[in-house]
Amino acid sequence: MIDTIFFYMFALLVLGGGILTITRRSAVHSAIWLTVSLLGVAGLYLLQKAEFLFAVQIVLYIGGITLLYLFVIMLVNLDEAARQRQFNKQWWLAVACVLAVGAEVFYFISKGLGAFQLARPGEASPVTEGNTERLADMLFSDYLLPFEVASVLLLVAIVGSVVMAKKRI
Repeated sequence: MIDTIFFYMFALLVLGGGILTITRRSAVHSAIWLTVSLLGVAGLYLLQKAEFLFAVQIVLYIGGITLLYLFVIMLVNLDEAARQRQFNKQWWLAVACVLAVGAEVFYFISKGLGAFQLARPGEASPVTEGNTERLADMLFSDYLLPFEVASVLLLVAIVGSVVMAKKRI
């Protein structure tokens, strides 16, 4: 029962933070609401007993990436960006997407539980290692190259933002 309450609380944080992230006029307020949304995702990880992903979400995404976003927001000249035209008259595409998602939601609601039939789980194998060890084995064996590419791209983005800021100063 308490897990259900925490799930809905964290889901509300994720959805509310996401909606407020894209609807705020101030970029700083959007970054703060993004932090709230990421905090809800961290809570959902914790509910799933993924403690390592919870810690990574807090340290890396909430601590590092949000700080990087705020750093870039402070470097960008928001006064000039505010004077430019913000929307490009493609509201009809947004309405079409909303109608498509609404039709999908209506279909699944009308279909009922039959739409959500999952395969029966097999026998549980005895766990000899925690999920942190399994994640580390997968990350540093099968996904080593994408992991390193992502780290290099983040490093290039940070160096590029510093170079761009130095040109303006």
